[in-house]
Amino acid sequence: MPRYDFRCRSCGATFELRRTMAQANDPAVCPQGHEDTVKLLSTVAVTGAASGGAPRQAPSGGGGGGGGCCGGGCCG
Repeated sequence: MPRYDFRCRSCGATFELRRTMAQANDPAVCPQGHEDTVKLLSTVAVTGAASGGAPRQAPSGGGGGGGGCCGGGCCG
């Protein structure tokens, strides 16, 4: 089940809730009982360079693939 981060506008506390994606935008109450909260944006990002390697590039087409939509040479 996904986890979502929230911040309370009343006391400034940040907290995490586990809820279904369908409930992601439902109102949340902070641990101190305040109802004025806001959902924070996730800080997780997925990029090719984040894994420690260089970004992958497509083959240059000189190796017999032929190009086209399926690489079989039938489409041009």
